Amino acid sequence: MVGPLFDEPGAFDRAALAARLLSYASEGIYIGGSSWKYEGWLGQIYTRGRYLTRGRFSRRVFEADCLREYAETFPTVCGDFAFYQFPGEEFWQKLFHQVPDGFRFAFKVPEPITCKVFPSHSRYGAQAGQANPLFLDGNALREKFLQPLAPHRAKTAVLIFEFGAFGRRSFASLPEFLDRLDPFLAALPSEFRYAVEIRNPEFLDKDYFACLRAHRVAHVYNAWSKMPELRYQMAIPDSTTADFLVCRALLRHGRSYEDAVTLFAPYREIQDPNPEARESMRILIGRAREDKRILLLFVNNRLEGNAPMTILSLTEP
Repeated sequence: MVGPLFDEPGAFDRAALAARLLSYASEGIYIGGSSWKYEGWLGQIYTRGRYLTRGRFSRRVFEADCLREYAETFPTVCGDFAFYQFPGEEFWQKLFHQVPDGFRFAFKVPEPITCKVFPSHSRYGAQAGQANPLFLDGNALREKFLQPLAPHRAKTAVLIFEFGAFGRRSFASLPEFLDRLDPFLAALPSEFRYAVEIRNPEFLDKDYFACLRAHRVAHVYNAWSKMPELRYQMAIPDSTTADFLVCRALLRHGRSYEDAVTLFAPYREIQDPNPEARESMRILIGRAREDKRILLLFVNNRLEGNAPMTILSLTEP
């Protein structure tokens, strides 16, 4: 089905949001989405007329070029795509060329570095259920990811190590995990900022935070199905482990990723407001401003249904 040629008029004030976010960024507070290729944002963040081929909307053109228009409103984005591949230099050059100098990316480090045992899922092929030989392999990280990315570090705000929930077969305890994590973090090159995101609530312990602090690595405050809500993570003593803050507001507590997709796609509007998560993010913004820390705050469509509207609400006076 072919959509309308032009955007339908709406109440979303893109220019006002862009001005607010630019002001926040001038203070070191960068707020953006968890990704950017969403057709549900047409008429809101994106202009349909910029992506036409022979008078019709082209998904191919949209996906190839929409980052440029995204960057006209937002000063940052979290690149989830890096989780699924080791991008090469040509890819990086094309990506970074689409954004202005003041734009900042966060990237999830590729899954082969952070996955201890590959999930038993068809997309993993013969590796499904097998131990991952590259887990926390610093040499592989440097050669396959950091070196190709190095020419673009000025626009790279943080690299995130996202660890999925570990079962007891992988790590029976937090000390076992830290025995692997600590030397890995110690050996990381200093050219980038790093952050760790975990999905094991029981790992939110003083020893975990001490490990991150020892290496000036940030804990990612993450709103996720089975993690404590943001306000609880933020209240943990000494949970600030670096001179910058990172937050990813992804899901309502207790809601699965799959359920959020079913409920909210194609992400045109807010469908389930989450006042508690919003207030936690506002508090974190205030904390960053008071402490004069850089904050990288990323909001996912699957938190409430539409990330731009959630972000707009965070920036309202």
